[in-house]
Formats: sequence, structure tokens, C-alpha cells
Amino acid sequence: MAVKDLKSKQELDNLLKEGSPVMIHFWASWCEASKHMDQVFSHLSTDFPHAHFLRVEAEEQPEISEAYSVSAVPYFAFCKDGKMVDTLEGAYPSELANKIAKVVGSVHAGEPAAPASLGMAAGPTVLEAIQDTVKISNSDTRSRPPTGVTESLKTRLEKLTRAHPMMLFMKGTPEEPKCGFSKKAVEILRAENVKFGTFDILGDNEVREGLKKFSNWPTYPQLYCNGELLGGSDIIIAMHEGGELKQAFMDHGVGDDVSKVSAGQPVGQKGGVTDSTGLSSGLTGRLESLINSGPVMLFMKGSPDEPKCGFSRKVVDILREEKVNFKTFDILSDEEVRQGLKVYSNWSSYPQLYIKSELIGGSDIVLEMQKSGELEKILIEKGIISLEERLKKLVNSTPVMLFMKGNPDAPQCGFSSKVVNALKEEGIKFGSFDILSDEEVRQGLKKFSNWPTFPQLYYKGELIGGCDIVLEMKNSGELGSTLSE
Repeated sequence: MAVKDLKSKQELDNLLKEGSPVMIHFWASWCEASKHMDQVFSHLSTDFPHAHFLRVEAEEQPEISEAYSVSAVPYFAFCKDGKMVDTLEGAYPSELANKIAKVVGSVHAGEPAAPASLGMAAGPTVLEAIQDTVKISNSDTRSRPPTGVTESLKTRLEKLTRAHPMMLFMKGTPEEPKCGFSKKAVEILRAENVKFGTFDILGDNEVREGLKKFSNWPTYPQLYCNGELLGGSDIIIAMHEGGELKQAFMDHGVGDDVSKVSAGQPVGQKGGVTDSTGLSSGLTGRLESLINSGPVMLFMKGSPDEPKCGFSRKVVDILREEKVNFKTFDILSDEEVRQGLKVYSNWSSYPQLYIKSELIGGSDIVLEMQKSGELEKILIEKGIISLEERLKKLVNSTPVMLFMKGNPDAPQCGFSSKVVNALKEEGIKFGSFDILSDEEVRQGLKKFSNWPTFPQLYYKGELIGGCDIVLEMKNSGELGSTLSE
């Protein structure tokens, strides 16, 4: 049975009433993983002709997305006998095949899907593309950006960003891109008929992590014109589709027969805004007033209490988790703002998060920045969160929290090593923070706790003490009982 594009919740409800198995793929046009998984989904639909395979564009069908709690794409919901029986979030083709097979009834729990349900149907090219996307995305999530950039690295990055008038930092090479976003950027630059240099960030982790901090841009690819950041994949695509990319190249002296521009604020540092947006001065003024109406401003679908799409809900949840006061604007209530802000920010989708009038990005970027800790750092740098609030959050991040030099697998001092061993010997689960990685936390925690040395062990937000106290408690038999009360 072919995949059908779902147009309304009523249409879905009618299908569910039939009781037949229903598979739903929630996707977004800007998400490369969605496109790859859609190919697998389409192939699987031919293997299971008695099930309904439905496709939902998540942002365009907020009522359906809300009903199924969709907050990220690709996302799959599996229904049988009129009820949702399982879900899957992310690009995992094998899991998708297994879950569909289980719902339809062709395999039992724990058994893998037959090859015809995945490999033979989808084909090796599709699977390899998905596996590369997942592998690279997962490595991004695990990596952690540095707390700062050394002078030597800064000098190196400045030279790299100016190594060619048009410089693309990407995953892989133009001939062999290692992610869909990088591939799309290469295709656009070639379509624009401009010469460009590239740097494979997968081959140099120092550059990969350092450039995130250097550019204040957490994802790849990143495109630079004469050393100035233009933006990432979404901005490149939006500007290309809007015909603004060529003008941006000329403004930076990259186009044919144009003069150099004077140094100013880099494009991309305010959401990729250019001088010639084509918007009226009245609308531009209104948008700037809205963006500046609060230190943290979220343009979303709906309101914080009633989000109209899962992506908006996710960003609201993140901001609440970070305990940030924020203002919002419902772009569904004003079509002029909804369309105008896309042009003003060079960002084609919603939600859009601004901090101190600078565009941070959409739901995917905000989520990635929260996972890496970069969002919290920006909130601190911008004065939205105080250091004291950050320290309170850190000491309460897990019931037993150890601030040490290094990490439990590789302590960087003997005292930290002894405390780690004591906790492990007692079978106590604990979180840790490497104070060598963050000087602000290292110095701030001394004042916060009124304890001048490290390591420092906390239990439920309260300071237990340093190495000597922890060892005394272990020797007396108090450590295990105290940390399990």
C-alpha cells in the first residue's frame, strides 16, 4: 500500500476506527534524516500491504502532532485496533522495520525483521546514508564544546576562515559529503557558481569543537565569506531560495566585479540579517521592537501553555528546565510577522529563539545546545542566568555530585582519585564535574560552598566535604548510609 499524505485529524480518526494497523511518519522538509527515513518508510509500505502508511508534515499539521506529542523528527507512531501501541523517535531503520513487523504481526517480540522488510526493500544506498547520518549525529551529541578558545587556536581558526574568500567548514569533502546538510550546502554553492574552499571538520576535532565557540554557532556546516560567518545549512538554503545569497556574496566582495565592504558586524551574528531584506521600514521596525521586547524572546506557534506544534513545545520545555524567564509571540496570530520574520532572520521555520536580540536558532539547535551545555553558557554570558543559579543547578543535578579534577575514569589528582575509589567501593552512583574544564565554576564554587579546595562532594545539594571527610566517613562506615538516606 502506498504512503498517503495525511491532511486532517478527522481523516486519521476515520482510518483508526477501521482497526487496521496504521503507521504514521511525522517529518519536516528541512530535516535530512526525515527524507532518508521516508525512503525506508515508503519501501516498507510495499512489504506490508494490509497496513496503512501515512505521512504527516509535523509543522503543517499541529493538531495531529500535538495529539501524538511530537517534539522532534523523524518520529513514528504505530497504531492498531484504534489505539497507539508504540512509537519511535530518530533515524533507526532496523528498529522501524521491527516495530512495523510486530504491529502488523509478522514477527514476535525480540525477533529481528526479515531482510525483505529492510535491506532488500530499502537498498544499501539508503541504509548507508541513514547510518552515516545517525553515526555523525550521535557523535555530535556526545561531543562537548570547549569552555574557551586559546590564543593559538583562535589564530589558527582566523587563518582557516580566511584561507579562501568563500570557506565552507563541512563534514567530509565536496566529492564525498558525510552528512546531508553539508551535501546540500555544497550543491547550493555549486548552483551559485562560486569558487569555494572547504575544511573537513571530522578530520580535526580541535577545529571542530573550537570553531563552535569561535563562531558562537553549534552546528555544521558553517559558511564564511572573507572570514565572516554567513550561517549554517538552514540560512544558506533560505537565502539561496530567496535569491539573497548571491547578493550576500557580492556584499562580502566575493561576487564578480564588486568592491570590498568595510568591516562591520558579521552576517550571521544577528540571525544572518542583511542590509537589503526587502522589508518595509515599518515592518522592519516592528520586528526589531518585538525581538527586543524581552531578553529572551521566543517566536512560536501558540502560547507556552498551549503550544500548537511539538517543536514549539520542546523549546518551551527547555527554557522552563533552564528556569529562564522568557516572552513569546504567537506567529499564528499575525501572518505579517510570521512571513516577515523569516526574511528578516533568514530562518525559514518556527520556533525561533532570540537572546538579547540575537537569533539562537530553532528547536533542533536549541536542543543540541542544551545537551552540550552551550545554551546555559550563553544564558550566563548574556546575564540571563547568574553564576549562583548555575552552581545551584549543578550541585543539584544528581543526588550525589562530585566536583573533581578530571573525570572518574581519568582523575587528574590523587585526592580526586581517592574519593572516586571510595564511592565506587561503596557502590554509590554519582555524577561528576571536571572543574579543570571551567574556571568560572572552579572559582565560583569555592565561594559558593565556602570550601577552598577540591574535590567537593555534595548530597542532595548539600556539601558533604572534601577528600579527608569522605575517607573518614568511609572508614567509619557512615559514607554508604549517609548518601542513601
